[in-house]
Amino acid sequence: MLEVPLWLWGAFATTVVVSLAVDLLAHRTAHVIGFKEAAGWSALWVSLALIFGAVVFLVLGTTAGTEYTTAWLLEKSLSVDNLFVFAVIFAYFKVPRAYQHRVLFFGVIGALVFRGIFLSLGVAVVSRFTAVLFVFAAVLFYSTYKLLKDEEESFDPGKSFAVRMLRKLIPVRDEYAGAKFFVKEAGRRVATPLLAVVAAIEAADLIFAVDSVPAVLAVSDDAFIVYTSNAFAILGLRALYFMLAGLLDRFHYLSKGLAVILGFIGVKLILQASHKMISSDIPEIPSPVSLAVIVVVLTVSVVLSIRRPAPEKDGKDGTGP
Repeated sequence: MLEVPLWLWGAFATTVVVSLAVDLLAHRTAHVIGFKEAAGWSALWVSLALIFGAVVFLVLGTTAGTEYTTAWLLEKSLSVDNLFVFAVIFAYFKVPRAYQHRVLFFGVIGALVFRGIFLSLGVAVVSRFTAVLFVFAAVLFYSTYKLLKDEEESFDPGKSFAVRMLRKLIPVRDEYAGAKFFVKEAGRRVATPLLAVVAAIEAADLIFAVDSVPAVLAVSDDAFIVYTSNAFAILGLRALYFMLAGLLDRFHYLSKGLAVILGFIGVKLILQASHKMISSDIPEIPSPVSLAVIVVVLTVSVVLSIRRPAPEKDGKDGTGP
């Protein structure tokens, strides 16, 4: 495990808290976020992630810096799948576009908490039971199969466990009340649909964590590397969504690219586990190679999507929020 200075953890925590506070203040008035504004925020989040990565390189060394960059880019690429689900959730609940950022803001806070818990457990388990890496590899191979076969699981936001539990705990009204999560009706406190949307977003992130956590643990088993890289990728998720809203269907080869990446990471996990459990002669895949593979696959996927547009489906138009 890396010997991470306490000040570096403090710098990370301060950066996250300040960034969220600035983001919240900048969007305290509900409004529709356009492409230009989203692109500016997305550039800011990417810059913060890369600057922090440079600090990791300087303080913890080249290996740690490469692992951080690889894990961040991997999580960033896998998060694209979340964007499609966000669009489905917003369409299902008919969320006004002006309130979508508020929903994703609180969704991100929840994701930071839950990912921290899952990644901590994952690091603890991997450090004690190396064989679990084979299980993680199997999960990634199954996800690869589903992506290659286009076997997308149907997601019904209204029937998700989180939304059903919310409706049991507190009454949920049918109409929105601006950007409020709660209102009073007939002297009792009731939730607005906006709170149900947040619950659906959190439930979706827990589902995606099934692929994300094993994948990032293949890159590093250090708690600092895996959490900070995940956190910076999650922080930029909202801006990325608003920037790509309405364009998601155009990147039709991206799912195939993600399948290749997950399959590659699965192989990396198997070699990693075999190296530790069977023989040290079995080679592991170095982090620089993993980083190169992810960059190349993502680039090829995007370029192919642009040069070979998907055929239009009869009677169906691309949808966006």
